[in-house]
Amino acid sequence: MNSIFEQCHTNEMIARIQRLRPDSQPRWGNMNVAQMLAHCSSFQEIAMGNSSSSRSWLGVVIGKFVKPIFYNDKPLPRNMSTIPDIMIVDERDFDAEKETLIQKIITFQNNGPENCTTRPHPFFGKFSPEEWGKGIYKHLDHHLKQFGV
Repeated sequence: MNSIFEQCHTNEMIARIQRLRPDSQPRWGNMNVAQMLAHCSSFQEIAMGNSSSSRSWLGVVIGKFVKPIFYNDKPLPRNMSTIPDIMIVDERDFDAEKETLIQKIITFQNNGPENCTTRPHPFFGKFSPEEWGKGIYKHLDHHLKQFGV
C-alpha cells in the first residue's frame, strides 16, 4: 500500500493537487474544492499532532474494529462521515488553501514517521506511524479522486 512517507507518493499527491483548479467540481459530497483542501490540511494537523479532536463515543466503541478501512488497499467509501472538527463549511481561498496543504504534506513527509502524533485518531484510535503514512495517502487520494485528479 502507498504511504505519504515515500517520496514518490508525496510527489504524486503534490502533482495531483497542482492539477486542481478553483472551479473544479466534486463528483460527490458537499465541499467545494477550497473547502476540501482546507479539510485535508486540518487532517494533516491532526496527524502531525498540531491539533486534536476528542474521541467520539462511537469511535471508542467500534473504532478499533473498523480502523483497517483507513489503511488498506480498498478505496474509502464516498460520503463517509468525517470528524466534526474538520468539516469545513465556510468559504476559503483556493490558492491559499492549495499552498497550505502542499506545505503541510511536505513537512509531514520530511518529518518522517518518527514525528507522527502519538495521540489517537478521533474515531479509529491509536495508529502506528506506518498506519498514519498509509492513511494520509489514502485520505488525500480519496479527496483528490472526489475532484477528478
